[in-house]
Amino acid sequence: MKNYVQWLIKGLAMGAADIVPGVSGGTLAFILGIYERLLKALTSFNVQAVRLLFRGHLKALWQHIDGAFLLCLFGGILIAIFSLANLIVFLLEFHPVPLWAFFNGLIIASLPLLVRNIKWNLLRSLLFVLGAIFAMLITTLTPMQTNPSAWLFFIAGFIAICAMILPGISGSFLLLIMGMYAPMTTAVSELHISVLMLFALGCATGLMIFSRVLSYALKRAHDAMLALLSGIVLGALFRIWPWQIENQLVSPTRYSEQLGSSEIVYAVVAFIIGALVIRGLLQLEELFKNGAKETQ
Repeated sequence: MKNYVQWLIKGLAMGAADIVPGVSGGTLAFILGIYERLLKALTSFNVQAVRLLFRGHLKALWQHIDGAFLLCLFGGILIAIFSLANLIVFLLEFHPVPLWAFFNGLIIASLPLLVRNIKWNLLRSLLFVLGAIFAMLITTLTPMQTNPSAWLFFIAGFIAICAMILPGISGSFLLLIMGMYAPMTTAVSELHISVLMLFALGCATGLMIFSRVLSYALKRAHDAMLALLSGIVLGALFRIWPWQIENQLVSPTRYSEQLGSSEIVYAVVAFIIGALVIRGLLQLEELFKNGAKETQ
């Protein structure tokens, strides 16, 4: 039961991050130590799973795909998306500085934990730098404005879910670049079922393909991939700098001059809260692990 609660909470964290353009749910999965398990579960939807299904071995199928883990995780993601979408949109419009500062605190506090187990060498250090540069370049792309056709929602789902499971690259931000962010938030808030089904189909397709690519890369070059992914997480901080005017990064002073207040106190408090939240989630995981050991 404790594991279920833990996975649900981590799913909620991932879902909340996915709503914000610039923050990736994959980043939270990476930080919270469930990234490789998530990839393994996603890649378990294979020929063996189909055989178990058609033979009626449902219990074995459930275990094969790590069903309890995926159910709790994606349940948490969906709960967060549908319950927090309006709140996140409100904060992005009226209080963006503390919102960005919160995620800065969350990510920066976790970076030492991400890199501490990597066995560093020249190649991995280079991959770390390249990952950071790649993420920074992605964040400089200019959002487009479109009036999307129905098929674009499938493409948007495919691309967004690939970004979601790649730490540091935000699915929401790529939707923004494609001009699909506003149509998708509208579809979620107004429950446009046909649009959501197309988007979900694109997501499912992207998950099946891209998770296998990442899983293969992690198996072949584990520490090198972790170094690359950690660099991407670091580079993504460029996009979520708290003080922005029309997607241009500015100093708190200039922000105050343009908009009347830098909200520096709110930013500092939000940053600290973000750092405490990630530490709290990691501490919660340790408590669950220790509790499980004591019951064995």
